[in-house]
Amino acid sequence: MSTSPVPLRMVEVSGSEALWLLEGSALGRLVYPQREQTVLRPGRHTWEFGRLVVRTPAPSTAVPAAATYHVDELRADTGTGWTVTVAGRVDVIIDPDEAAHYQRTLAGWSHGPHDTLLRLHPKTVTGFRLTRAEA
Repeated sequence: MSTSPVPLRMVEVSGSEALWLLEGSALGRLVYPQREQTVLRPGRHTWEFGRLVVRTPAPSTAVPAAATYHVDELRADTGTGWTVTVAGRVDVIIDPDEAAHYQRTLAGWSHGPHDTLLRLHPKTVTGFRLTRAEA
């Protein structure tokens, strides 16, 4: 007896729901171009004052002026979950007091050239829920 897979669908969510999903998570991926390739780096994040602060193991000199950050929660057994993408201008956090604050509050990678703190100023925020299609 074979069972056919349950059809799934992708439903766009509002910007406020996408931000709510983003705020409820802690891990994501920074995505940016480098030497004609797409680079993905893991990141920990927090949403503060309308900006996304990301701690990532990427050299600060490699991160361009604009980047994308992607967060998702997918359940492998059902294929359901959600995905949120934020894109916009990026600033490297260089103020020592501010950097020390985020190094304490965002668990991350060892200090050094590949432990970068970024502030992403969202230009676009998109989100989708992956749900079972109605029969």
